[in-house]
Parts: sequence; C-alpha cells; structure tokens
Amino acid sequence: MRTPQAILWDMDGTLIDSEPYWQQAEFDLVAQHGGVWTMDDALNLVGYDLHDAAKVLQHHGVDLEVDKIVNFLITTVSTRISRHVPWRDHAAETLAWVRHQRIPCALVTMSHTPIAQTFVDSAPHGTFDAVITGDMVPQGKPHPDPYVMAARTLGVDVTECIAIEDSPTGITSAMAAGARTIAIQAIIPVQPRPHLSRIQELDQLTPSVLDVVMHGATIDFFTPG
Repeated sequence: MRTPQAILWDMDGTLIDSEPYWQQAEFDLVAQHGGVWTMDDALNLVGYDLHDAAKVLQHHGVDLEVDKIVNFLITTVSTRISRHVPWRDHAAETLAWVRHQRIPCALVTMSHTPIAQTFVDSAPHGTFDAVITGDMVPQGKPHPDPYVMAARTLGVDVTECIAIEDSPTGITSAMAAGARTIAIQAIIPVQPRPHLSRIQELDQLTPSVLDVVMHGATIDFFTPG
C-alpha cells in the first residue's frame, strides 16, 4: 500500500469548525462602521489570506488600516478559540491514525500564528511536524506558496503529498502547488474539478483512500455508487 510522504492539513473548516467565528467577527466589524455585510460576502472570504480579506472589508465600509482590521479579526477569533476549540467530527481520530502510520503532518492555514498555536496546543503533542501560517508566507492562498513552504519545511516532495482542504481558495492553492488534493465538505459546497478527490466527512479518509490517491486516481464520495 502506497502512503504519501506527508499530509498537509488546512485548519479552518477542515479540522475545526471555526468559520462561524470568522463570519461573526466580520459581521460585527462591518456593522461597527455602518456598512453592509451579507452571508454571501462572508462565504466569499473563506480561505483567504487575512490581508486580502481586510481589503475586501474596507470596500464594505470598514474605515481602518489593513493591519488594524487583521488584528481585530485575529484577536476576536483567537479569544473564542481559546475558550472552545470546535473540533470537526472525526478530526482527532483521523489525525491519530495518520500519526500511528508515521506519516508526517503539516498544518497549512491562513490563520495567523496566535490562532494556529491555540489549535496546535489543543492537539496531542507531536501531532504536527510543521505549522505554516498566513503571517509566514509572501503570498497566501490561493497562491501555492503555503503548500510549497510546508513541503519544503518537512523536506518532502510536494507532489508526493496529500493536501486536505475545504475551501475553493485552499483547493486552488494546494493543487497549484502540485499536491494531490482531497476536498472535504464544509460550509461551501465542494464543486468537482479534474484530479480533485472529494469526501464528505473525515472518517472517509482511510489508508485505502490514501493508496488510491497516491496511485494517481481520484475518489469521490459525492457520486452515488
């Protein structure tokens, strides 16, 4: 059975159900500045680099500098995650069996270090061999830089890695880097793409699925039969 050189995990929406935290922070900030923010606006920001997200919020009436917007979002979301880390169903168990298989893991998130570290601290020690955050890369998702950096940090070939993502932005980033990509359903419907595998829940990520993907095929738990 063929295993990946590493698994590269997105965080928000993939391992933890934190997107509602981000959305509430965005709604609150825009409202404070008298602007209008809709759920469609919030969904369009899922997976974005925070500095890019801040520029979008400026266009919706937030009269603050980009860095101040980013700091507000980080502080607000970090506070909520520190009170409760909203693990996705089956996430902890899936990470545990991956580690048992001795497959290196990297966390690849556009959240900044304080938020990512809070999550990492909630996981068993040694779960992640590398952590790449939005404040560490020159260009965030959808650019390939985060996944390229993760593979380089682990000392592996990104094309021999599997990335697990939930957002269109993150999927684009992982595939552009050359990682074999598996999308998981979260708050945004996962649309089919060439060479993209799709699962609905993390317990569908099994050794046999990794083997299929590493042999160049795709799996799709959205397709009946």
